[in-house]
Amino acid sequence: MHNPLRFTGAFSLNGSLAVITGGGTGLGFAMASCLIAAGARVIITGRRMEVLEQAAASLGDHAFACQHDVTDLAGAGDFVSQVVKQHGTPDILVNNAGVHVKKPIEELSVEDFRSVMTTHVEGAFAMTQAVVPEMKAAGKGSILFIASMSSLLGMPNILAYTAAKSAYAGMVRALAVELGPSNIRVNAIAPGWIQTPMLDQALSGDLRRKEKILSRTPQNRFGSPDDIGWSAVFLSSPAANFINGVVLPVDGGASIGF
Repeated sequence: MHNPLRFTGAFSLNGSLAVITGGGTGLGFAMASCLIAAGARVIITGRRMEVLEQAAASLGDHAFACQHDVTDLAGAGDFVSQVVKQHGTPDILVNNAGVHVKKPIEELSVEDFRSVMTTHVEGAFAMTQAVVPEMKAAGKGSILFIASMSSLLGMPNILAYTAAKSAYAGMVRALAVELGPSNIRVNAIAPGWIQTPMLDQALSGDLRRKEKILSRTPQNRFGSPDDIGWSAVFLSSPAANFINGVVLPVDGGASIGF
């Protein structure tokens, strides 16, 4: 017999607490919005408290702004302890914070490279390391890394970003195997080209690049931020209880198109 509660329960995040790094803008904000719609309480973090507070106000009563710079590697433990004390143990961690440097390799400085790797790779490592003991104690958890098309495809002039996002794919595999026995699942989402202010800025005045992207995307359009948000809901929900160690492209088919 059809039971609608069975369906809604499978995708519900009621009672869950999520932490999203870089949650005040862009895809982080979209994921926060969707997780809240699914019933979660969400802590959005970032460097700019004003941005976080504005975002939390627009997200409603289940969003909380908590300032933290992921490059403060030594401070990750204190941040998680503060979260636990004020809100409880996180059930979901979304490693989303990132920076972007677009330069040919001849112009890419060691400092540029290191900055991108520190924010993405070391920052995500420190946050994950800090939250794992709490999730182990709770007996469950979902950790998401926001990867990229550059985790899967070669693209020019974004060497540091590609190295960082490719590292995410390896971190997901290693952590999924290590943490799976503790009922902590680790997965990644690899967004395709999503309609955001950042994409608009990147494609402004560059019709040729826009046409190239759309021509290799079988659905022949850009995605919406909610496409990433609902994917995060699914991977964090009971419906995905046996999904562990995957990098899920949400890209309209771009990564497999020709």
